Amino acid sequence: MKQQQFDKVNDAMWREVAIESLRGLPFEKLITKTLEGIDIQPLYTKEQTEKQLGERQTQLLQSIRAEQRTNDWTIAQRSYAKSSTQFLDEVEGYLEKGNEAIVYDGSLAIAWSDADLERLATLLIAYPVYAYDVDVSDRFAQAFDLIDREKRKKVTGIVTGTIQLPDDFHLVRTQLFDTVAAHLQGADSVTELALTLAKAAEAATSFNSFVQFMSKSAVRMAIDTHCFIEIAKLRAFRVLWQTFAQAYGYEKVSRIPLISETSLRSYSKLDPYVNLLRAGNEAFSAVLGGTDVLTVHPHNVIGEITPAGIRHARNIQLIIKAETLVEHIIDPAGGSYYIDTLTDEMTNKAWELFLEIEAKGGYEAYVHSGALDERLEHLHAARLEKLSKREASLIGTNIYADLTNELPKTETLSVSNRLAETYETLRQSFANHQPKTVLLTFGQIKDFKARADFVTGFLATAGIKSEWSPAFSSVEEANEWINKHTFDYGIICAHPKEIDDVMSAWAATFPSDQWIDVAGTYDETTEEAWHNLGVSGFIYDGQDQLEKFAQIKARWEKGDNDA
Repeated sequence: MKQQQFDKVNDAMWREVAIESLRGLPFEKLITKTLEGIDIQPLYTKEQTEKQLGERQTQLLQSIRAEQRTNDWTIAQRSYAKSSTQFLDEVEGYLEKGNEAIVYDGSLAIAWSDADLERLATLLIAYPVYAYDVDVSDRFAQAFDLIDREKRKKVTGIVTGTIQLPDDFHLVRTQLFDTVAAHLQGADSVTELALTLAKAAEAATSFNSFVQFMSKSAVRMAIDTHCFIEIAKLRAFRVLWQTFAQAYGYEKVSRIPLISETSLRSYSKLDPYVNLLRAGNEAFSAVLGGTDVLTVHPHNVIGEITPAGIRHARNIQLIIKAETLVEHIIDPAGGSYYIDTLTDEMTNKAWELFLEIEAKGGYEAYVHSGALDERLEHLHAARLEKLSKREASLIGTNIYADLTNELPKTETLSVSNRLAETYETLRQSFANHQPKTVLLTFGQIKDFKARADFVTGFLATAGIKSEWSPAFSSVEEANEWINKHTFDYGIICAHPKEIDDVMSAWAATFPSDQWIDVAGTYDETTEEAWHNLGVSGFIYDGQDQLEKFAQIKARWEKGDNDA
């Protein structure tokens, strides 16, 4: 075996074999286009990376790894308590079980008692605090007044909002360039990075020096399910921040805290345990990307949150630390041809968009012009379209729906623009009242099963249950069964090679008074002929799901009202 020699294979040879295996399809079929405008190639090699990046790869790695001594991060799980006593009880319990910080969401402010403020002040000295959107009227701020001056230098973390901290909290940062809201509205990774820099550029003008500005600044981003894109996003930020600092004349290494949280826009109330998988994937992406602080949202946080959900969320981070030991590896994703190329492309595109925002007058001018809203609406619509046409998957929602799951009756957090919302609304509308749906099957089971399975799964994503008829051997047999059984909506499922014969045989006796669709795609002439026969529509792979469901819902509601 040691004497065995293998021929060297270069990129051109690999491409030639790949094209041959496609059997006439273009090579571009292997390329995945992202909303960021990045073309993900089917293979990344040393030859390709050296050609595209050259010396930039070394510079990129140096920027990401600058002043980095470890890849460790702070586990910052939050409480969803409704009172100050419950909040502190939970925080103290979480800290004992592996949490490493105090996290407070000022947008869900709670009433504070004097005794609980004293307890909070004690905790602030011992653990870092991450408090967001804290209003000046929130008594949470009073806990800082209760801390002795000589102990204030021990308090670390980030506090943002209209709150004004007392003097001497020098290690508490107050400038947060937060893109979570934009992310929830649909922003892609390039947009998030560009907005971060644009916000920073606007904030920097109010400081006397870049050093002072840097010492008070931090960044917060949401991490979505596209693992490699999200890893590249966080790494690209490190490169962009170095470039940003240099633009202000700061030539030394510039590194500010990068805070991450798992994305809620991909969470669904349908099949909520899939959210647990999403959270694990997103958390690991954040860690590999080099986050400094991480919050993992429980899988049922948009429904009826439970202690088990909170425990699972915390344990995701604990397991990553215990099982992977990735915190001991500086830039664990570095050196990957794929991720380094992706990081470089994302860096360039984000910097271009940042300059475009600056050319339009900066962040505030960009927002007031309506350009940001327009961009986010376009991106959100593009994401929904991909889901609706099943070019992207939201497991349990637009594919592999489980009709036994019931939607929760309460919400712990209300999150707008979640991608699953439209499907959840459909499921709710069909939950108690829906058309009795039957798949009219022809031939042997091996002939129609593929189409019948597809239609069953397709309709299930809207919450529509379907039954299968007996396997008909002829149209006469089908008509006889239809005359004896009642249903509201039928879908004809037959093998592609047999469907023409079935429809031709039905030409004279087609039950045109019934609401019937056909499974499969056909040319315009065929569809028109079948429409004239009495066919209502079609169900097929690649169809716009939400558009089809809207048609089904409208017809069902109209027919039901007429009845």
